[in-house]
Amino acid sequence: MPGWNLTGTAPRAQGASEGDEALSVSQAVEMAASALDALPLLTVIGEVTGFRGPNARSGHCYFQIKDDACAVDCIIWRGSYAKRSFELRDGMQVQFTGNFNLYKATGRMSFVAKSFTLAGEGLLRQQVAALAEKLRLEGLCDDARKLRIPVFCTRVAVVTSLSGAVIDDVKRTLRRRNPLVELICVGAKVQGDGAPAELIEGLARAAAIDPAPDCILLVRGGGSFEDLMTFNDEALARAVASCPVPVVTGIGHEPDTSICDMVSDRRCSTPTAAAESVAPAMSDLVDVLDARERRMVTALTGTVRAASSDVAALRERADRAFGGYMSRLAMALDAAAARPCLRDPAWMVDRRLADLEQSADRLGGAAARGGVERGGA
Repeated sequence: MPGWNLTGTAPRAQGASEGDEALSVSQAVEMAASALDALPLLTVIGEVTGFRGPNARSGHCYFQIKDDACAVDCIIWRGSYAKRSFELRDGMQVQFTGNFNLYKATGRMSFVAKSFTLAGEGLLRQQVAALAEKLRLEGLCDDARKLRIPVFCTRVAVVTSLSGAVIDDVKRTLRRRNPLVELICVGAKVQGDGAPAELIEGLARAAAIDPAPDCILLVRGGGSFEDLMTFNDEALARAVASCPVPVVTGIGHEPDTSICDMVSDRRCSTPTAAAESVAPAMSDLVDVLDARERRMVTALTGTVRAASSDVAALRERADRAFGGYMSRLAMALDAAAARPCLRDPAWMVDRRLADLEQSADRLGGAAARGGVERGGA
């Protein structure tokens, strides 16, 4: 197309009339397509929206990429999407490399991406997801590994920034719910360079307190994903997982979930929720004590009734056993009392005397018979 310029018009030929410059739709679209084809390979960063794909039949993906001012249709052919390292979805910030293309049948322009990578927050999220999977495979996220947190904590350490509103919120929550809880504050940076190292040191200082606290609150207020990246630090996550004192996290807001949340012994949605979880309200404690008192009275009443029944049964068995024993003793005594020697003490003497008299009679008879035998001889 000789003479084509950046204004999209060709210079009028000398002597040509205005009507001779009119183009057909096909010619105009062809000119535009040729202009787009002349553009070099482009790298574009934008947010994915309206993602549809891969198409069930063709395997291609169709969506838009946008920024604050503009949006453009985007296509990824099946072969290019098959080489992906992650799944595209709405809301991702992605860096695409490709060319603009004009579909001549409709005159619709699209950006055809030949490759794509995560950009900005998307890249950070991918790195966090990879670290989370690594720690999960090591078992640091398993519930069986996590420490038990007392229902009622009387001594609590909090590791956070001492200059923000979070520490005041935690103090206010504990005073409101249960003023008996002792709070120990350990200051540390929660954002910026050196924050993970300070938080690791803060956890170590809190765990070394004597006497040891019942738990440690690791908290910070809300912020952007980049602001919360401190709590996606691998070294800090390992320090939380290995802490000898149970760690309760309250980082950001409800939708925010960090690596520290995953490996902590209890994850709460906010710092306030974390403080509430370790300090039951006094009214709740009164209700619990009343319920336990009723259960104790019921249990003791049942125990006393059961013991009374057992005592009555034992007494009946003892009465029967003692009665039988006394009956046997009475029978033995009656048998002993029926013996002649006990009824008449002289009976034995009389019996011996009778025996002697019989012996004397036999002896006298024997002596008489012996004298007669000698005289006859």
